[in-house]
Amino acid sequence: MSDGKINKKLFQDRKRTNILSNPEQRLITYLVPRIPNWISSDGLTAIGMFGSLMILGSFLLAEYVHINYLLLGIVGFFVQWFGDSLDGRIAFYRNKSRKWYGFALDIVMDWVSTVFIGLGYVLYAQGDFKYLGFTLVALYGWAMIISQLRYRITDQYTIDAGLMGPTEIRVIISLVMVLEVFVPGSINYSVLAICIILFFINLGDTKKLLAMGDAKDLEEKAKKKAAEEAAEEAAQQ
Repeated sequence: MSDGKINKKLFQDRKRTNILSNPEQRLITYLVPRIPNWISSDGLTAIGMFGSLMILGSFLLAEYVHINYLLLGIVGFFVQWFGDSLDGRIAFYRNKSRKWYGFALDIVMDWVSTVFIGLGYVLYAQGDFKYLGFTLVALYGWAMIISQLRYRITDQYTIDAGLMGPTEIRVIISLVMVLEVFVPGSINYSVLAICIILFFINLGDTKKLLAMGDAKDLEEKAKKKAAEEAAEEAAQQ
């Protein structure tokens, strides 16, 4: 099967708007046919979760051993991306997709991974900056809720917030961790900036979500009214 056909098969169920979508999809298209058959979709999910544990471990090692261990978190983010990005795509490629099972597993694992990363930062940060870890997890949880509600209203699932998606978030946090190794303490202000930006993104997406919900209500009311009028006309005849 050509790369073009593989790409179309793997990504026909979702539209991506994130900055790195094209190179990311090309890389996934290259990797998927090369995954050994003994590695299942659930196995890739487990690999992604291991990556999240690596990120948590990097914060702990940086706090109690040496700050350079934060660089281990970058490897963890790649491992997390590998498992998280390929688990569902490999199921599509092998014609073994389980839409609702995969959807439920993906959401749960995303949340658990977010908690691990937030916990790692809380254990690493000093003083009141620890509260930013909770704030970041809460804001990411808010973004996840928005995506689920958007799916419920529009029946179209997207994991991106405009030009930003999970991959871009991983790249940004990896850069923040690199900066922290060279400029200790900078991570606190970087996380603060991320929290502020994420807050305003969520605020804007919530406004759009409510507008979608309002439009959906009007659409359903119009359909209900039309059905009632049609029923009345049929009864009169």
